[in-house]
Amino acid sequence: MLRHFTAHTVEQRSDEWRALRAGRVTGSAADALLAERKRGAGELAVRRNLRNQLVVERLTGIPVEDSAKGAAVQRGIDSEASAFRAYEARTGQMVKRSGFLAHNTLAAGASLDGYVGDFAGILEAKCPNSATHLAYLMGGTVPDDYRGQIFHNLYISGAAWCDFVSYDDRFIDPALRLFVVRVERDDTQMKAYELMLRTFLTEVDAEVERVQQSLTGAAA
Repeated sequence: MLRHFTAHTVEQRSDEWRALRAGRVTGSAADALLAERKRGAGELAVRRNLRNQLVVERLTGIPVEDSAKGAAVQRGIDSEASAFRAYEARTGQMVKRSGFLAHNTLAAGASLDGYVGDFAGILEAKCPNSATHLAYLMGGTVPDDYRGQIFHNLYISGAAWCDFVSYDDRFIDPALRLFVVRVERDDTQMKAYELMLRTFLTEVDAEVERVQQSLTGAAA
């Protein structure tokens, strides 16, 4: 498989990991590119805010910190290893961890929750509260909130599929603790996403240049 990324072996959420992400479109930002306006015209606020964030990160070299914290988030992080063990037991596939995959030519990258084989498939793993996990079980499909992230990570990694995994060990019945649904790679979809990504990054480049020229002129 021809790879279009460089895999950096760093600990996720470390300072090195944050530095690699600065100024790049990552999976958590993909929804901003895919968001569609239901009424009116003009650029959506989420897209504009993402562009401004990347401009700031490129000009400062400092990543904008994610403010999401709390006991629920920490429990999700702490439960990931158990989720992977449950997935491995059900599927027979061993999960590997990745640090950060940086696209070789675009200012984009991905921090995969996990992958199998030589990036043959990837995982998007969640350990939510019990009510949310139950909703995933009953829904039987990938939640809309994570489709953008999955598209992005499939594009960066080149994987053929992504398994969305939800895990909650608080359920009494072990059969209810793990939910897995697969998203197959769609090349047409990937090409459309790449076009959106390239267009957006061109706008970010232009904005960085505009700001730099403006500040240089003001200082002269």
